[in-house]
Amino acid sequence: MTVVSTRPTARAALAPSAPPRPTAAPRSRLRRALLRSPVYLALAVAAAVSVLPFAWMVVASTHTTSELFATPLPVLPGGELWTNLARLEESVQFGRVMLNSALIAVIYTVFSSIVSVMCGYGLATYRFRGRGVLLGVVLVTMMIPMQVLLVPLFQMMASAGWIDSYQAVILPFLANAFGIFLMRQAFLDFPVSLVEAARIDGADELRTFYRIVLPVARPQVAALIIYTFISQWNAFIWPLLMLNTESNYTVPVALNTMIGLSRVDYSGLMLGSLLATLPLMLLFLVFQRQFVAGLLGGAVKG
Repeated sequence: MTVVSTRPTARAALAPSAPPRPTAAPRSRLRRALLRSPVYLALAVAAAVSVLPFAWMVVASTHTTSELFATPLPVLPGGELWTNLARLEESVQFGRVMLNSALIAVIYTVFSSIVSVMCGYGLATYRFRGRGVLLGVVLVTMMIPMQVLLVPLFQMMASAGWIDSYQAVILPFLANAFGIFLMRQAFLDFPVSLVEAARIDGADELRTFYRIVLPVARPQVAALIIYTFISQWNAFIWPLLMLNTESNYTVPVALNTMIGLSRVDYSGLMLGSLLATLPLMLLFLVFQRQFVAGLLGGAVKG
């Protein structure tokens, strides 16, 4: 019986190995980068255009109004920041109006979010006659211009004696149609069997909602909170009609008083707008993941 050895011979071991074939990975990466370069260029231009107004606001808040209209325009920060800040505080009590806006926005956000979450849960979970009609009414209210509601709402607040009060700014818009619709869509995909199992185990409706349902919709709730806070912080028309005392003004209303008939303090306006924008930017930077996850929560179906 002949035994065939499988060991490589010395000549085969000493023979030079074939050079490795060049891979196409670097070429493919370079090709993809070249194809995507127009997209990256367009995104860079869009980012620069978006940042430019904010950069100009920073520069303008550190110069005087006369320097802003000089030739050439200033492109670097100046040395009038503290002077403009002192003048802004003296003219509109800016620290006080910032606290007013924060108080109104926080209270409105808390109660409006509670109303939106509970109404959305009811419309998504409970089966009752007229549910579709009620949802249609909620959606129709989103199509009504706010200018149509100003006169009747003003008469209601005047009849209640709430003119120049914070409750007149907060209460009329607690039921946010967009928030109700957003939370309804978030709760539609929740399995009803879990709610029924909790009821069988003896949990009441409030405990079932708080312990089982609400944690699942946490991203949507975070997005609702951010959206509600920003919308109330930037509200102008309704607080302008309701608030008459300067010490009760919100930030948009107070900044509007700096626009006179013959003279406008542009440097003060820029500084006030910059300071009013910083809390919103900080809020979005802290909760941006929750905000994006909440908006895209229903986009992908498993």
